[in-house]
Amino acid sequence: MDVGGKIYIVDRLEGNVVVCEAEDGKMKNISLEVVKGNPKEGDVLVLRNSTYQIDIEMTLKRKKEIKDLMKGMWDE
Repeated sequence: MDVGGKIYIVDRLEGNVVVCEAEDGKMKNISLEVVKGNPKEGDVLVLRNSTYQIDIEMTLKRKKEIKDLMKGMWDE
């Protein structure tokens, strides 16, 4: 999916830093000052025009995919 920028997944927040995982698996620290909105763990951030924006559609899709993968994982 072409979203017009680099994609990062929020791993955690540490003070004024958003710790993210890039598509290549590398971790990246991003200052909250350059993130639009209030990111939470699991949110998808897209870098566009030097600003990181939460992509709500991609975040919801990703969370649904994870939930579907986990469905039945602990059922016998």
